Amino acid sequence: MKNDILRELIEKKEKIRRMVGDEGIEKQHGLAKLTARERIENLLDPGSFVELSIFTKSNSDLQAENVITGYGTINRRPVAVFAQEFALLDGTVGEAHGLKIANLFEFAMKLGIPIVGLYDSRGPRIQDGIGALRGFGEIFYRSSLASGLVPQISAILGPCIGPTALASVLADFVIMSKNPNCHLFINPPHIIRAVFEEEITEYELGGWQAQAYRSGNCHIVAEDDLTALRLIRELLNYLPLNCLEDPPRVEVSDPPSRLTPEISETVPEDPMEPYDMREIVKKVLDDGKFFEISENFASNVVTGFGRIDGKTVGIVANNPRSLAGCLDINGCDKITRFVRFCDSFNIPIITFVDVPGFLPGIDQEFGGIIRAGARLVSAYAEATVPMITLIVRRAYGGAYVAMGSKHIGADLVFAYPSAEISVMGPEGAVETIYRDEIERAEDKVRMREMKVREYLEKFANPYNSAERGYVDDIIDPKFTRIKLISSLRILESKRKKPPAKKHSTK
Repeated sequence: MKNDILRELIEKKEKIRRMVGDEGIEKQHGLAKLTARERIENLLDPGSFVELSIFTKSNSDLQAENVITGYGTINRRPVAVFAQEFALLDGTVGEAHGLKIANLFEFAMKLGIPIVGLYDSRGPRIQDGIGALRGFGEIFYRSSLASGLVPQISAILGPCIGPTALASVLADFVIMSKNPNCHLFINPPHIIRAVFEEEITEYELGGWQAQAYRSGNCHIVAEDDLTALRLIRELLNYLPLNCLEDPPRVEVSDPPSRLTPEISETVPEDPMEPYDMREIVKKVLDDGKFFEISENFASNVVTGFGRIDGKTVGIVANNPRSLAGCLDINGCDKITRFVRFCDSFNIPIITFVDVPGFLPGIDQEFGGIIRAGARLVSAYAEATVPMITLIVRRAYGGAYVAMGSKHIGADLVFAYPSAEISVMGPEGAVETIYRDEIERAEDKVRMREMKVREYLEKFANPYNSAERGYVDDIIDPKFTRIKLISSLRILESKRKKPPAKKHSTK
């Protein structure tokens, strides 16, 4: 009798695991996608997956719900994971589907482990009616509660439409496949065509290019399913399991005493000449490895993770290669979100500054550059993790203050000897201060150039700021890595208690 019961149990579980069938597997592979179980198998360490709620089902004809939930390990560290199965009812979300995911969030929060969601769904299951919306609501609620408590990563590996799109973007990081069958949008194209009479395809509206370059919803782009799963594993290596832990520290072969003389050659002498700040960032990181976040969005700023002395750090930098490194609305939003994540998960922030100001323009003013800039200031000011700022070249006006200056909470600020720190650029300052003198001069061009040099020598050099205590040290670029490592080591014991309140209103 007992053997019959056990045999029946084994058969039921096996039947559910094979529920997709050969036809469903061929359907997914025909779309250049993996099935939900194949994705989990490739994401987690071999043999580590433990499935939860395998028998959960709704009123549909399915033997079990079309989403797989459970836990396993990635590089021997625990993680919760769910994967939607598009081969069954197009991965649509019914009430039981949503509750199954919500319960996994509760499980992950209780244990303090990251949550990975593998999305492949056409959206709500219409036949479940209002119950489907309840399922989404439960996911939204749990994901919001988990924000800042455990890291959340979403991978868009197929359609992700309507409320499903909202659920995916509630995560801290969104990875998206270049597969043309992957879409992320709230309103389907046929609704947009009907309302606005605009011809637009699913891919144009919600493909990876639209979400990575234009909306910024996609933080990391992957070639395909397998690449996306590998990038999730790589990203989690930089992150702690939860907000009460420090990021993992690893052994590295890159010596802490390594000099960085190449930086002097990277930064042009002409302050107007562009260069790629990533080159400087990579020179100071362990083994030059930099995991960039939102590479395609707001390219005038750079954000991402690396390691220095074996410890995870968050990198924020202006990039003069785009918009001269100016801060615009998207750039401010990109930095703000990243700084808040790092602060939530005990990741020190290193800011590389080369900023001539906020980007001018009517679109920027009307679009909310002031609001975006204010939120950026607030993010740095509220951060409690170690913060180090390096002024590489220009640091002008309000943008200088907003980019992690001493005045809004940086623990240590360094500058290169060629740095220019001023209330505004020298050309604009000279036109304001010496306008009459320049107008009276016989050679106005020569007089202007002379006054610019004079202004730089008297006011915009880093020594003026160092004398006032705004810069802690002026350093030779070849000692950059050594200086950062020394600073990070001493700041490990930093303790900063924010004022008692629920949260800011920014």
